[in-house]
Amino acid sequence: MKQYLDLCQRIIDEGVWIDNERTGKRCLTVINADLTYNVGAAEFPLVTTRKSYYKSAIAELLGYIRGYDNAADFRRLGTKTWDANANLNEAWLNNPYRKGEDDCGFIYGKVGRNFPKPDGGSLDLLRKIYDDLKAGRDDRGEIYTFYHPGAFHMGCLRPCMYSHHFSLLGDTLYLNSTQRSCDVPLGLNFNMVQVYFFLAIMAQITGHKAGLAYHKIVNAHIYEDQLALMRDVQLKREPFAPPTLNINPDIKTLEDLETWVTVDDFEVVGYESHPPIAYQFSV
Repeated sequence: MKQYLDLCQRIIDEGVWIDNERTGKRCLTVINADLTYNVGAAEFPLVTTRKSYYKSAIAELLGYIRGYDNAADFRRLGTKTWDANANLNEAWLNNPYRKGEDDCGFIYGKVGRNFPKPDGGSLDLLRKIYDDLKAGRDDRGEIYTFYHPGAFHMGCLRPCMYSHHFSLLGDTLYLNSTQRSCDVPLGLNFNMVQVYFFLAIMAQITGHKAGLAYHKIVNAHIYEDQLALMRDVQLKREPFAPPTLNINPDIKTLEDLETWVTVDDFEVVGYESHPPIAYQFSV
């Protein structure tokens, strides 16, 4: 929580105003932020200075694990985070690759689980990582990436948090996640949960202890229409102690995550927060 609040204050103190072409809005922006989550110590990084909805964040990552490319599938998992990008993004609505209502195109897990090969076919990056880690192997390239510049025109949004690199040291699993762009008041709240959760669940299904998760953000920003609420409301609040995330111990394989697992298999214990803050979302 302190890392999050320190980053918010740093953006306000040191940020530079940048015009964002995609949204048509100005952003107060800093370059490079590094956050660390101690997953092994069960320090769940859920924001407490406003009410945060962790199940939606976990649902979104489950969709990435399953390779979803449709907002309706994400909704069935428990998140509406892709509704606007699929159905309100004017450039995507006019894109010939869009297949109709709720279609997101070639995004995130759809890329990572079907990564195109230049000589034909595709690679399931997550399956390779899972098989290696389950067998106790780490080839220094256990990377689940969604970043494919040659396919950006085929999706409604380029990936923001685009790479998850797992590393195995003895019986302890680590994660380095890299994010090119981050809407700090809204998106980072989700992304912190997802980085923590991804390491915790991968450690569980591969039979390893969870270590540290390292989260690098390249471009961290606060939109102009979010600034007053962050500066005058959220940063004035005192944080509460971090809660704990409990994961259903019956989740034992990648196939479990692909099939029967729902957000009800995850529970946060001891969460105390301040009231919600209605930050503007920029499409």
